[in-house]
Amino acid sequence: MSTPDDQSPGPRPESPRTRDRIYRSPAALVGGALLLAVIGWLGIDAVVTGEGRTPWLALAVLLLVVPLVVAFTLRPAVFAGEDRLRVRNPFRVIELPWGEVVSLRSGYTNEVVVKSGTKYQLWSIPVSLRARKKAARQQARREAEARGEGRRRGLGFGFGGGFGGLGGVDAAATADQGPVRAETDQVMDELREMLAAREKAAGSQGEVSVRWAYEVMGPAGVGLVLLGVVLAVL
Repeated sequence: MSTPDDQSPGPRPESPRTRDRIYRSPAALVGGALLLAVIGWLGIDAVVTGEGRTPWLALAVLLLVVPLVVAFTLRPAVFAGEDRLRVRNPFRVIELPWGEVVSLRSGYTNEVVVKSGTKYQLWSIPVSLRARKKAARQQARREAEARGEGRRRGLGFGFGGGFGGLGGVDAAATADQGPVRAETDQVMDELREMLAAREKAAGSQGEVSVRWAYEVMGPAGVGLVLLGVVLAVL
């Protein structure tokens, strides 16, 4: 009869992996859907009702333009997982283990830099200078309100709280909220936190891989060739 000490512990169940965080541009998704709707409506109408070489021209333009619209609007995305960062740009998919990432930079564009010095732009996380200026104005307004609240508290009449409850902004609460940041800058901060947490993990090591998006380039190339043939022959 075996005792508990004699029993083999067996394989331990793996801890559940968290799902990848997916970052995409809502404006690009909406704009891309609208563009595809308009292009599809005009193009299909020309193919069905057009005369002469018009249907062929419309078909060639559809084959050329639709993949490009999808590539630059609906396709871009960033997938941040426990072990790696996967960047899906218009014409490439880049797999970046966290251990190979050196930094995530924000300037006029957001980009990731790897140990080899190569930079890859994050198409789905565009920089909005307008959003940054708006966030800066909100931060300045918040700081001004906090300073004004501090002065009102200092000028209280000794009733144990000044005018803090009369619509002013609590300076301590304002400080706890942190600085106001544009949405894409907040996303980059999240990615930097993931990089700091996972860059030395064993599962986050490996090599950078880059794959060309032939599923986009192929149809667009066919459309370009067909367009050239139609214009030259018909």
